[in-house]
Amino acid sequence: MARVVGTFNGQDVHEVVLTSQTGVSVAVLTYGALVRDWRVPVGGKMRPVVLGFDKFDSYPAHSPYFGAIAGRVANRIGGAQFTLDGAVYHLPANEGPNQLHGGPEGIAQQIWQIAKENADSVTLTLSSPDGDMGYPGNLEISVTYKLKGNRLEIDFGAKTDRPTPVNIVQHNYFNLMGHGDVLDHRLSFAAGAYTELGEGQIPTGAILPTKGTELDFREARTMRRADGTGQKIDCNFVLDTRRDQTEPVAVVEAPDRSLTLRIYTDQPGLQVYNGWKLDVPVSGLDGARYAAFSGLCLEDQNFPDAINNPHFPTPVVTPEAPYRHWCAIEIA
Repeated sequence: MARVVGTFNGQDVHEVVLTSQTGVSVAVLTYGALVRDWRVPVGGKMRPVVLGFDKFDSYPAHSPYFGAIAGRVANRIGGAQFTLDGAVYHLPANEGPNQLHGGPEGIAQQIWQIAKENADSVTLTLSSPDGDMGYPGNLEISVTYKLKGNRLEIDFGAKTDRPTPVNIVQHNYFNLMGHGDVLDHRLSFAAGAYTELGEGQIPTGAILPTKGTELDFREARTMRRADGTGQKIDCNFVLDTRRDQTEPVAVVEAPDRSLTLRIYTDQPGLQVYNGWKLDVPVSGLDGARYAAFSGLCLEDQNFPDAINNPHFPTPVVTPEAPYRHWCAIEIA
């Protein structure tokens, strides 16, 4: 059952802990519908495999979207504005001149409601009113987490009363060792192209091949360069459109091969960020220190700034065509 773990803007923050028959536990907060903790049994001990905080108060003050559900439009919108059906919408900027992850008070910074819960699943909902963070339309959002053994399935849905862009993502930072950096994790994913980035991490509109570049992860490799330094990655990869959706889009293996992560999705893109900017001033789970490269984000998503690039997959949803998105993350 849900328990109160703190308050935010005068509202109680609840936590629900999901458990499975394989001994996995996933703790979910109503603040940002985020995954606070995720533990997998390894060698008779419970290992944390995501970055998070023991105390709720650290989230509003210090979290770089640890475990959050980000949106309405996750990732970046260039110039914090877009045009839709002839109208220009100006959004609050929160990363230089651009908007990141839906703005300073996006859905990752709001209190969700628990609509349904049981031992292995929880559904959270959020009503985002017309004009929220500059976006048109009333948006009714739902996220369901379901834990099946070592596999966490996440189903996203959103219904609107007028056309509006939507791109809702999970923003977990993974570390399969539970501590240290992730540079020696072996990573591969089904992407032969990426969206080229310009100033402020905003796509130029070009889609370029990864072949022959440092962004080619079609064959598994680590993120540590030959000189021992870490490769800095924060890029949207274009997932192969002809892929079999029953196959993982990304596979990550712990350095000691004790755990392997596989992520499955119906989305066209995968933002890979290996936490190179991390420098969290307070302790994380079990007193951990989160410095550069402490966690790996694999954000299955639509492309960044898709609303301003008509040749990208459209992020616009309508009353007749609501938002749907599923992903599954298996760690075993």
